[in-house]
Amino acid sequence: MVGKPARPANAIDQTRRMLSLVTYLRERPGARIEDVARAFGISEDELVSDLDVLPMCGTSFRGGDLLDIDTDGERIWWHNPAALGAEAAEPLRLAADEATALLVAARAVATLPGLRESDRQALVRATAKVEGAAGDAAGASSRLSVTFEAEGGVFADVDRAISERRRLWIRYYSPARDELSEREIDPIRLVSVGHTYVEAWCRRSEARRTFRLDRVAEIKILDEPSAPPEVELRDLSEALVQPAAEDPEVVVEVGPGGRWVAEYYPHDSAEELPDGGLRISLRTPDPASLRRLALRLGRDGRIVSPQDLADSARRAAREALAAYDEAVPTRP
Repeated sequence: MVGKPARPANAIDQTRRMLSLVTYLRERPGARIEDVARAFGISEDELVSDLDVLPMCGTSFRGGDLLDIDTDGERIWWHNPAALGAEAAEPLRLAADEATALLVAARAVATLPGLRESDRQALVRATAKVEGAAGDAAGASSRLSVTFEAEGGVFADVDRAISERRRLWIRYYSPARDELSEREIDPIRLVSVGHTYVEAWCRRSEARRTFRLDRVAEIKILDEPSAPPEVELRDLSEALVQPAAEDPEVVVEVGPGGRWVAEYYPHDSAEELPDGGLRISLRTPDPASLRRLALRLGRDGRIVSPQDLADSARRAAREALAAYDEAVPTRP
């Protein structure tokens, strides 16, 4: 296998690559996997992953119109290149509701901040063509509008920064510490696991961090080039939080009512305790974030180590109880 690519691609880059890959393979029947991977600047594993997706694409959902592409592990073969030929194409017909939805979405995307001007102009031209073909439906769509919430603008800025290899400045809300912090980050890629995140190299902590887009209060694209160190991309299909071996270790003891912690938190070990509970060892880049877990567990668990974190969790519990006592008047 060839080495990993010089820099990871975002979702838009991958889509562009796969579109180019279709044309490339049509013109080169029997192309060698290593040659194609080298031409596109990706690893052979990434290329094979793209090839697993392409057979699900085509001009319709009928079997003959889907791309019939496979590999024997060394070469790539396209068995029905005519599937995308002019002779196979059928005129696109949109129902009124489909045309309305498409036009409303296109106009909304065209207003996104951070969208590259060339992409915006291409979208405007495509929208005009759809409007011409849609007839009366185009008039109905003009009376509707969609406004994206803040995450849409953040997504566009992050995507642009990744594409242009530029550093970002963000003000980020951390619910574990209930505070806003300012950071400069070198974005690596956008990922979606329930929510949308940017995986980046954080210049403040000098480590790889993952930031949820809807918690970014403010964002700016900086003039400084983005230069994250070479890092191996993690498989996030199982879980977003995947502690590294160098992260600090935290030991938590839970009773029978807290055994769920071992199911929801990645951990190194979980030892059975005589009372039916567990002694769980786990790693996290931000141990302070586990104070919230300790408060949630209440009598069903406690942090054992490190000692300063255990003391901090106890103080937080006492302060929470004191605040509760002040808020609830004592009965006479």
